Amino acid sequence: MADLERAGTEKPRANNNYNPNQYYVGTQEYQWTSWLIPMFVVANIIVFIVAMFVNNCPRNNTGIYGKCVAKFLGRLSFQPLQENPLFGPSSSTLEKLGALEWFKVVHGHQGWRLVTCMWLHAGVIHLLANMLSLIFIGIRLEQQFGFVRVGIIYLLSGLGGSILSALFIQSNISVGASGALFGLLGAMLSELLTNWSIYTNKAAALLTLIVIIAINLAVGILPHVDNFAHIGGFLAGFLLGFILLLRPQFGWMESRNLPADTHVKSKHKPYQYVLLLVASALLIAGLTAGLVLLFKGENLNKHCSWCHYLSCVPTSRWKCGN
Repeated sequence: MADLERAGTEKPRANNNYNPNQYYVGTQEYQWTSWLIPMFVVANIIVFIVAMFVNNCPRNNTGIYGKCVAKFLGRLSFQPLQENPLFGPSSSTLEKLGALEWFKVVHGHQGWRLVTCMWLHAGVIHLLANMLSLIFIGIRLEQQFGFVRVGIIYLLSGLGGSILSALFIQSNISVGASGALFGLLGAMLSELLTNWSIYTNKAAALLTLIVIIAINLAVGILPHVDNFAHIGGFLAGFLLGFILLLRPQFGWMESRNLPADTHVKSKHKPYQYVLLLVASALLIAGLTAGLVLLFKGENLNKHCSWCHYLSCVPTSRWKCGN
């Protein structure tokens, strides 16, 4: 597909075996029932079906790239693989339904695309990779921290990814939940750091998570993968983790049941409050500055000659021009 999508190969699937609970030594906390993440999965699937219905390949296919794939699906059949190898709709359909496109966001006053793009997917492969990653990452986090905090991280990380993507990629469209997913990964990392004192095997937990994140960001240098959405989402989620995912320090819950004249330790350590304040300031400043620069029509590539390598590194096997 000529336009840029947050393609299915870049999803953080390598972290399926990472479970922070195996390193956690704090007191037993309330276990939430996960329902928001499954709802997000269902919503993404429904949106994809709607996109395929609107796409209507048998009627709208020009035939330039070949015939529709899986014709037995009727109007839900896929675009020719030469046009979209991910088994999905055309780029024009994605654009119509709310894909991220810089010109329409800035000059068409369609800022809503910063949010709608994270619910669209380029194809079945893209959708499956994203949803499997969301299930493995998101359900665990929701069970530990509840739907409100995880929902906020998911949505704001997706927004952060869209903002950074639009500031650097201005000639192609972009779709997918990658920014939101990498935000959850970033939140897992900051949660480990801010709750450092209540974990055992700290080095193993940190190393495991860093390797997972590094591998998935490295995949983002492939062509047709929007790594700026990954980076923006990761940074937003990383800061949100310091704000929303604090755990009480070890022994705090038990100390509340001691006699009234007994000194009760603080719920959180001083450094946790410092990280919370710093992260809050950076998050507000970052999102505000990003939105201001975006709607002023700034292209950050003009101010950073090497930044385009963060999203695609040209080799003898592929080019990064489109």
